[in-house]
Amino acid sequence: MAVLKVKFTKTRRGRLAQVLWILNWISVVTGLIIFSLGLFLKIEIKKRSELMISGDIHSVPNMLIAVGTIACIINFFGGKICYDCSDANKFSRWKLFMLPYIICTFFFTFCVFSGAIMCYTMRHELESALYRGLKDALKNYKDTDIPGRCFLKSTIDMLQIEFQCCGNNGFRDWFEIQWVSSRYLDMGSKEIIDRFKSNVDGKFLLDGVPFSCCNPNSPRPCIQYQITNNSAHYNYDYLMEEMNIWLRGCREALLEYYDQLMQSIGLTVLLVWLFELSVLTGVRYLQTAMENVLILGDPESESDGWLLQNSCMETAKHNFSIIKNLGKANQISTVAEKCDPNVDVHVAEYGPDNVPPSSIPTVS
Repeated sequence: MAVLKVKFTKTRRGRLAQVLWILNWISVVTGLIIFSLGLFLKIEIKKRSELMISGDIHSVPNMLIAVGTIACIINFFGGKICYDCSDANKFSRWKLFMLPYIICTFFFTFCVFSGAIMCYTMRHELESALYRGLKDALKNYKDTDIPGRCFLKSTIDMLQIEFQCCGNNGFRDWFEIQWVSSRYLDMGSKEIIDRFKSNVDGKFLLDGVPFSCCNPNSPRPCIQYQITNNSAHYNYDYLMEEMNIWLRGCREALLEYYDQLMQSIGLTVLLVWLFELSVLTGVRYLQTAMENVLILGDPESESDGWLLQNSCMETAKHNFSIIKNLGKANQISTVAEKCDPNVDVHVAEYGPDNVPPSSIPTVS
């Protein structure tokens, strides 16, 4: 029994073909949208590639770019097919091509759905890449005279100003690294030498942060040095008073930014998937309805269209039996060849009763 069978008149078939032609051209536009979103996401990730340890974070934008490109190609040809399918005579040219086209489009819509899901599952890889990338970037903040690292200071400062954040997990990350270059330290000062000696790793550590961590909305002038020393500043208690530096870590800020971006892109791609699925359903109805018209032989007659000719269970059993029979056929041929390796190749191919005369040995 056919699944979701619908009866179509000639007029309804023509209208369905016209609507699908329009929808396929709209799908070309949605394909361009997916391509643009993937390209935008790739650029946004590449803009901050210095702050990330590359892993699988580029798989999502690459997937969206590929899906968007394929969508434009498939729906362009789909529009041409649906335009011709309004006429039974023109449909006969596409009859053999229709089923492979529908199967390919079905797998393509699955790829669109996969792209939408990947947008929501990217957070873990992104968080790991940001954690390791920001950690290394903070360590190299002071290396402004080393090739390949000279722009990191500017990058991190602009990041902390733009996203109103400080450090990797928070401002205390700056307490654990030497972020002031030795070339700007007076090595003849006893205080600086004592600070170097007080650290096991021989680093110049202090309870201070770069200027980019300062909150410009604070009424008090920025306290970026001796942050945890209450006696160093008048009327100051760093535990009780609201500090005038950003408390949120940059990893959290960037994750929040990318999360919002990925959720928006994922929702858009999910809506495109639903749209593509509706177009695919319409194309399937048009294909089956037009094939039944050719069987009836009367272009003016009514015809039935359906999604599946048999029930889902019957279709699955039929396909499984085809696969099973193919496996048995291959197994029988393999066993026949292995049973007697001395069997003449002509006998194995044609059978004992149908051996070509040319292969029978003659007695002289």
